[in-house]
Amino acid sequence: MEIYKWLFINKLVFIMVNSNDLGALGEKIALDYLSKNKYKILETNWRYQHKEVDIIAVINNILCIVEVKTRSSDYISPKEAVNKKKQQNLIIAANEYIIQNNLDCDVRFDIIEIIRNQDNTQITHIKDAFIPLLN
Repeated sequence: MEIYKWLFINKLVFIMVNSNDLGALGEKIALDYLSKNKYKILETNWRYQHKEVDIIAVINNILCIVEVKTRSSDYISPKEAVNKKKQQNLIIAANEYIIQNNLDCDVRFDIIEIIRNQDNTQITHIKDAFIPLLN
C-alpha cells in the first residue's frame, strides 16, 4: 500500500505524490541548493552494496557526503531519520568511494533537511552533521 501526500504547487494546483516522489523532489531541491551555493556535484544516488549516498559533492577541496531527508511536515525532524545505522552505512559507502576514486581529501558528512508543505519549502543544511567514529 502506497502512502500519498498532497503538495501545493504554485499556490494554484494540488498534486498527489507518494513518499518516493517526495524524496526524489527533495533530492532535486537539494541539488539545486548545493549548485547555487558553489558545490560541485560529483555523484547522485551513488551505491556501494546495499548502501546509498544521496549526493556526493565537493567544495573548497572538502568531499561532502550529503544525506537528504524530505518531509511534508516538521512534526518529526528529518535529521532524526539519520540514525547510527544510517550513519555507519554512509561512512562505509564514503570510504569505498574514496578508495575507488583514489582520493586524498577531507571528508564532511552533511544532512539537508527539506520540509515541503502546502505553503512553502524550508531548507536546512547541517554541515558536519555527525563525526565518523572508529568502532
